[in-house]
Amino acid sequence: MAAPLTYSLIATDLDGTLLRGDDTLSDRSRAALARAAAAGARHLVVTGRPAPRVRPLLDDLGSKGLAVCGQGAQVYDAGADRLLFSVTLDRELAETALGKIEAEVGQVYAAVDQDGVDGLTLIEPGYLMPHPTLPAVRVERRDDLWCEPISKVLLRHHALSDDELATVARGAVGSLASVTMSGPGTVELQPCGVTKATGLALAAGFLDLSPSETVAFGDMPNDIPMFEWAAYGVAMANAHPELKAVADEITTSNEDDGIAVVLERLFPEDRSQ
Repeated sequence: MAAPLTYSLIATDLDGTLLRGDDTLSDRSRAALARAAAAGARHLVVTGRPAPRVRPLLDDLGSKGLAVCGQGAQVYDAGADRLLFSVTLDRELAETALGKIEAEVGQVYAAVDQDGVDGLTLIEPGYLMPHPTLPAVRVERRDDLWCEPISKVLLRHHALSDDELATVARGAVGSLASVTMSGPGTVELQPCGVTKATGLALAAGFLDLSPSETVAFGDMPNDIPMFEWAAYGVAMANAHPELKAVADEITTSNEDDGIAVVLERLFPEDRSQ
């Protein structure tokens, strides 16, 4: 009988973690994930990107399994191209939260991710996409952001840093929404209580896997709940200091195949063949 795997579930963030800065996945990372899969481990993408923005990457990976999207608000089944779970952010609460933030810091620029497997990313005038490779539709006025159900709101400020904006937003918003910071230029409002950990726990339940079997990789504060849930958390060398402070290990950067470095150790090549 084969020895049991140390980790049966590999949970990876995308931007700044699994993906390089040009939104590509290195050959070394692909090979490391393939080796882990051959050993019986499951790979689960856990990302702030909504399901429609994750679908092309999953297609590229040949993945027909599950993915946690929208900061935990969505569990997406790639094989069936449907959402197994989805929770939306109340649009009136979102608009109220924006008003409270702007009362503190002046004008912010907003975008929204619409709910659903074909939901759009809408951006209001003045909002600049932090990932220019991701598609977005510019609307004429803020009211147009609320035309369909949304999973989250993305915020930017012309002068405040991401850390400063997130701190002010948390104080202003209170229990109206959860505030996360998921990457450069990406402060977000999402349904209260929803985190990557809630989505990961739900997806792991579908797979009949537990926290004790999970290793997680990330780079930003929005990955902290995922690290707290998983048995082992690995931060990238380029990670935010808040995440490094709670990580069990710090690997090399996303540009230097940090995930592959760890997976090659956890799933060594079988040289007996």
